[in-house]
Amino acid sequence: MNSSVMATEAREAPLVIQHQLSSNDDNVKRIADKLRSINPQLIYIIGRGSSDHAGVFGKYLFETELGIPVCSAALSIAGVFNKQLNLNNAVAFVISQSGRSPDILRQAESAKKGGAFTIAIVNDETSPLAHLVDAVIPISAGEEKAVAATKSYLATLSALLHLCGHWGKNDELLSSLQQLPASLDSVVSAPMQLTTEFLRATRNTIILGRGFGYAIGREVALKLKEVLGIHAEAFSSAEFIHGPVTLVEQQLKVISLLVNDESEALHRAIIGDVIGRGAQCTEINAGSAITTARAITTARAITDSGLHPRLLPLLIMQRFYLDIEHIAVEMGLNPDTPPGLNKVTKTQ
Repeated sequence: MNSSVMATEAREAPLVIQHQLSSNDDNVKRIADKLRSINPQLIYIIGRGSSDHAGVFGKYLFETELGIPVCSAALSIAGVFNKQLNLNNAVAFVISQSGRSPDILRQAESAKKGGAFTIAIVNDETSPLAHLVDAVIPISAGEEKAVAATKSYLATLSALLHLCGHWGKNDELLSSLQQLPASLDSVVSAPMQLTTEFLRATRNTIILGRGFGYAIGREVALKLKEVLGIHAEAFSSAEFIHGPVTLVEQQLKVISLLVNDESEALHRAIIGDVIGRGAQCTEINAGSAITTARAITTARAITDSGLHPRLLPLLIMQRFYLDIEHIAVEMGLNPDTPPGLNKVTKTQ
């Protein structure tokens, strides 16, 4: 077993989420009651880095399950241009690990001044952000020492799912959430899907997913940059065929994120087209099957077991985090301290 801090923290995610779901339940119920009484017409998400990527997942989640439009904050509006938005009848989710970045705090203040009901999804409950907002949902991931966020990202997604379940009174989602820690734990002990052989000597790669697969693709691309120093960009597989697909002719390497949900058939068809054009493609999925070749098959074991499809992206990320840490070690890199990065980035 690897002894890096990143690997240790990634393996802690199942227990972190189990504790979070239990300790947060009454608080999340109260916040959900408040949100139903407000009946917001817009969800406004504030975050940077992995927190912003969690917000993309939140966009797909709340628009799909609750039918409420979601947009991402442009942090420079308050921080650089000093403009105030009208956010009456909106709820602002402020997502942060530290709750201390100046631009996040300024945007949160601006959202509150603009009339939004503000909710912090934050790991540090003593942070300035936690004291600023109207309500707090603790991420409860504990201290995260590795620069590359793992357990805090997964716990942020589970917090969003928890709130969505109570807000929409979605008993199926809430029941499935109780199975999530055990499902994540099974992924921890499952075989690797992403391999050193596939990424060795790779300088550029594309991440393709559809819907929730694209949502987590942003985080996959960031970690490839942070941990392995590989230039990676995420696209919706539907968007990729509108121009960027020409890159395939350059022997492009593609990582497909397959989520066994409503998007599966559409995503599979596009990946088949990309492979047919000559791309080298590998797949990460929520099951145990993986093919690194010119054809792809996948297992549906997790979905068939009854886990709600909205939870499957977390299983994919759990496997990815462990795989990329292992690859970094095999390549002689330190996954805990990527060059030039700090745990808290204080953007003005």
